[in-house]
Amino acid sequence: MALHSANVNSKLIFAPAGQEAHGQAEQFTKGVLTRQDLDPASPIRQFHKWFATAQQSGLVAHPETCCLSTASLPSGRVSSRMVYLKELDTQGFVIYSNFGTSKKSQDLATNPWASLTFWWEDLERQVRVEGQASRLTREESQKYFDTRVRGSRIGAWSSRQSQVLKPAEEDAEGRDDGRNMLDEWVKEAEKRFEGKEDIPVPEFWGGLRIVPESVEFWQGRQNRLHDRFVYNKTSAEGGVHEWSLERLSP
Repeated sequence: MALHSANVNSKLIFAPAGQEAHGQAEQFTKGVLTRQDLDPASPIRQFHKWFATAQQSGLVAHPETCCLSTASLPSGRVSSRMVYLKELDTQGFVIYSNFGTSKKSQDLATNPWASLTFWWEDLERQVRVEGQASRLTREESQKYFDTRVRGSRIGAWSSRQSQVLKPAEEDAEGRDDGRNMLDEWVKEAEKRFEGKEDIPVPEFWGGLRIVPESVEFWQGRQNRLHDRFVYNKTSAEGGVHEWSLERLSP
């Protein structure tokens, strides 16, 4: 990897610290994590515990927010985006999205591996999940889809996620930057489901479950000497999966 040797004065951002343009980052001092603090056998139970703590703390506005990363093969090019965790069960972590035209769907078509990263800043905690992803059934997705407000259900039908929105050719004044195309798609969906409250989940939309192979729990500590523990899935006799638990160097 090439080293960037530009003069510090040429950098647009250098050693930022919160609201300060330059400075030393604050120390992590809010917690300690030891093996005794963790569930000895299940990262799913441990995540549920930490998630409940984040929800009940009053410090984390949306603990369900996470970064979903996927990678396309054979290029290996990685793409990431922020999503909401919508379900957790004994099998894994579930998010919902468009899987017809989105970049993530293109990545997953070539490579089923994905990762989720949760960052709960005010608790100085992070969780990283790595595993293989698989689509939920349409029946499972419908149950969640029905909980969304009508506008969001219409929106799911309307958007060709990640497709280019082109300005109208007849817009001589250049006021349309492509948004009108999306608005027209919304009108089409609204007309299609006019007067209907029961809206079916689109075939191209639904749930994605990341079945974890490894889950890391991270607690910030002073001097960047963080506490890190990782669960890795291991195979036992009879095909029953178990989990190893090890501390990692920060």
